[in-house]
Amino acid sequence: MGRRAAFLGAGYNVLLLSVASLLTDFGSEMIMPILPLFIVSLGGSGIAVGIIAGLGDSLSSLLKVFSGYWSDKTGKRKPFVLAGYFSSATAKLFFPLSTHWLHLVLLRPIERLGKGLRTAPRDALIADSLKAGFMGRAFGFHRAMDTAGAVLGSLAAFLLVWSLGWGFRPVLFTAALVSFAALVPLIWVREISRESRGEATLKVSLKGLPWKLKLFILAATVFTLGEFSYMFFILRAGEILALKGMEHTATPILLYVFFNIFYAGFAFPAGMLADRFGRLKIIFFGYLLFTFTCLGFYAIASPPLYVLLFIAYGLTYALIEGNVRAYVAELSPENVRGTALGAFHTSVGLAALPSNLIAGVLWQLVNPQTVFLYGVALSLAALCLLLFLTLSSKP
Repeated sequence: MGRRAAFLGAGYNVLLLSVASLLTDFGSEMIMPILPLFIVSLGGSGIAVGIIAGLGDSLSSLLKVFSGYWSDKTGKRKPFVLAGYFSSATAKLFFPLSTHWLHLVLLRPIERLGKGLRTAPRDALIADSLKAGFMGRAFGFHRAMDTAGAVLGSLAAFLLVWSLGWGFRPVLFTAALVSFAALVPLIWVREISRESRGEATLKVSLKGLPWKLKLFILAATVFTLGEFSYMFFILRAGEILALKGMEHTATPILLYVFFNIFYAGFAFPAGMLADRFGRLKIIFFGYLLFTFTCLGFYAIASPPLYVLLFIAYGLTYALIEGNVRAYVAELSPENVRGTALGAFHTSVGLAALPSNLIAGVLWQLVNPQTVFLYGVALSLAALCLLLFLTLSSKP
């Protein structure tokens, strides 16, 4: 009976964790498309957007390696997952109370710390629940559910602003309440029977990984240095719409809805393609598509074409996000998988701060178009590293 219960728990874990992610992103993505607009309304500039975007992701990443390490050390994943979702939902309650953009410099990192606490243990719990050969499907399904919540959340934000004329603060408060619903499916998530791993150390997470994994983490970090926040894409769209006399608060939100629809719709197929044709190939095409997307944002000033650009932006995330997690999990030794995932998330997350600061400085002190040329340059560098990894892996 015990073995059967453990089997059933493993079988439902991916679904339950995916539902929790869906509900969390429903709330989070009601906030995401209006956050850059909210920052500007509070007196923030391009540099302010870069600080808030980069600081939140980077500080959360410092926690990811520790949460992954401690989940390996204790043999427990669920407590970290539960605490992470709860703390993020609680922090969101304070967003609508902000009266200056500096308040968000504090609140956004606090909310992201919850993400840092739960991400590596959650990804490790998903991997623990699976057999080899199904990583891409499982992580692709999780990302699809996660982004389905993003579609619902961003669409809800659009409808509330467009149809009901809600302001930023009521939407932010509603989003915080929705996020608490994510705690419900976590009640039934079960730990996979495993012993604590005393041999898991922070030194292993940084130095003892296979060379292929270290090289991939380097490529992913370089890519992240040029993968600045979605906020700059939304602000760029708003700028172009204003120049064409089509300015409306809800319009950039609608473009973000298109981004999420294609991200959600293609995340699971991208995982299946990676299982069939090789994960590194799919990630390579994702990086390449991001390069062309940035070129489009640099060169194009036609509002109708921005629909296509946000679709391409969504496809980029579908090809990359779930597959990089699955690739890291596959290359990681099982006994330190949580630690390795934490190291990966920390490395790429720490790159988010300089990435967004550089983007903010370029936006404010040079011009917005230069931001996207910066993205092109770094994504091309990451593509070269992936190409080297691919060639060096062949017999």
